[in-house]
Amino acid sequence: MHSNAIRLLRQLGAETVPHPGGTLLDHLIRVHDRLARWKAAPALRTAGLCHAFYGTDGFPTGLLGLAERDRLAEVIGPEAEELVYRYGACDRAHVYPQLGVADPVEFRDRFTDRTAPIAAAELAWFAELTAANELDLADHDPGFAAKYGPDLLTLFTRTRPLLSTAAWTDCQTILAGKEPADAD
Repeated sequence: MHSNAIRLLRQLGAETVPHPGGTLLDHLIRVHDRLARWKAAPALRTAGLCHAFYGTDGFPTGLLGLAERDRLAEVIGPEAEELVYRYGACDRAHVYPQLGVADPVEFRDRFTDRTAPIAAAELAWFAELTAANELDLADHDPGFAAKYGPDLLTLFTRTRPLLSTAAWTDCQTILAGKEPADAD
């Protein structure tokens, strides 16, 4: 795990911010660890650890302002920071309905209100990070799972081609209560 990112998260108080399943820091570490279990690329794992630095459309509490993007990039690298920005900037009401339906998907940046098509490779990492984040919430908050689980299962079923096999297996296990199939 990225020790400099953990240090910055602690400096900025992530371990004091309440979040389903404990604190924001707990959640971020679990998202990182889930992506690691899924064998995600190192930059995506790091983005998972830091995905809430600027807040998200679903969790507005940010740890850094957008004017401090360089500070995060110095700690985690520009590739991972760009993933963090893109994840935090997503206007979910605009983007989620397009996932698995539109080609290309038009991404709307909620910070700038700009729209642009999102590249297929970026869309795949976005779907994987979204699944890791939402599955952690469903896994640690029964109320969240009851309220949003069916819609999330519909979303991730539509985006199945974008998800790794491991991510899809977790979607089925956590959101549909299906046991993973044997790999025999």
